[in-house]
Amino acid sequence: MNQIIDYLSSVDPILAALYASLFTWILTALGASLVFFFKGMNRGLLDGMLGFTGGVMVAASFWSLLAPSIEMSPGEGFEKVVPAGIGFAMGALFLFGLDKLLPHLHINFKESEKEGVKSPWHRTTLLVLAITLHNIPEGLAVGVLFGGVAAGIPEATIGGAVALAIGIGIQNFPEGLAVSMPLRRQGVTKFKSFWYGQLSAIVEPIAAVIGAVAVTFFTPILPYALAFAAGAMIFVVVEEVIPETQRDKYTDVATLGFIGGFIIMMTLDVGLG
Repeated sequence: MNQIIDYLSSVDPILAALYASLFTWILTALGASLVFFFKGMNRGLLDGMLGFTGGVMVAASFWSLLAPSIEMSPGEGFEKVVPAGIGFAMGALFLFGLDKLLPHLHINFKESEKEGVKSPWHRTTLLVLAITLHNIPEGLAVGVLFGGVAAGIPEATIGGAVALAIGIGIQNFPEGLAVSMPLRRQGVTKFKSFWYGQLSAIVEPIAAVIGAVAVTFFTPILPYALAFAAGAMIFVVVEEVIPETQRDKYTDVATLGFIGGFIIMMTLDVGLG
């Protein structure tokens, strides 16, 4: 682990953000690849894995993004939290807008419950777009944090950036599976199910590079950018991830998965950051 941190410290921050986000994409692809070995997945396991995803995202939002955003902001008292508050609200509103505009369908929802503007797109495409919405703020978060490291901000550490990438990568594994397995159950071929599962995370490297570039060239926006990513992730958790886990009898499993994901992400951030 120390060798990875040392290596990422020595390369261009934009390149480091790309490498880290490619790692998160690869874990999504690994999760999706399980469709080649299993015909189906227990609904309780799926809900538990989605709960785990939500726990990681919430913990990352605070420990990796909001806390550093507040620490690096100038001023005292209420003034110190203003950039974090503005950035958090903007991130949530950004995802709110995407949620209303982008046609998508959540994993455990019926086709009649698809969201966004009306579209003739097939259920397969809508499922992939739903997970893509999850991945945009995750990629931004990784890129922004690596950009902060490059800017020399003490609160943005390479260890913290690596911890965030690892945490997001871990929770991307079940996300890939959560896309590919339902598609397989609908009769889609194994290869196409895998392809669509991994494709849902291809947006992460793109978002990571955009985030790193923005912060590298406009360092003063870093507190806002960190909180922006946090607001976007929290919106996704509350609007999409948690409701998806509460539609069957496995709500307790999903809740325990959430707790486990939160603990793991918190441990990674404190231990490495």
